[in-house]
Amino acid sequence: MCAAIDRQRGVSLVELIVFIVVVGVAVAGVVAALRLGAATSTDPMVHKQALAIAEALLEEVELQPFTFCDPDDANAASAVSAAGCATPEVIGAEGGETRGHAVTPLDNVSDYHNLNLVGISGIDGVALAGLGAYNATITVTQQGLGAIPGAEALLIQVQVTGPSNVTVVLDGYRTRYAPNALP
Repeated sequence: MCAAIDRQRGVSLVELIVFIVVVGVAVAGVVAALRLGAATSTDPMVHKQALAIAEALLEEVELQPFTFCDPDDANAASAVSAAGCATPEVIGAEGGETRGHAVTPLDNVSDYHNLNLVGISGIDGVALAGLGAYNATITVTQQGLGAIPGAEALLIQVQVTGPSNVTVVLDGYRTRYAPNALP
């Protein structure tokens, strides 16, 4: 007969402890990565709301006329250049025009330049419920667009800031394709 050496099968205590330590370090790394991701991520609803506000404001501005004259000018419907206006349209609101005002509302794309909204309101000026923690800034600048010269194209930038400093910025262009169309 052969003398057989009895071999032990299984895991030694040292191997088991090393395994537990390695798995523990790996789990700790995964948990730390998940915690960091959760801590630095913003609430998706806040981001979606800020985006919806920015889109609505950008559309509001883009739908305004882009005329040579202030739309309140008697020559606005017939002027072929700013020289034909008693009140040429310039970047910024003219004499007392404000967003939401019933008598003198913002009535041209360029009137929205440097508009700051603290809390979001509708175009009628009435505050919208649940949007008091959001702020918006609109800037309008002349900027050429390909072959279209700067005086005939405006860059509109809407920046909305919400809770947790979530910021959304949208840009859009408006060209002077109907300079005598009035609101």
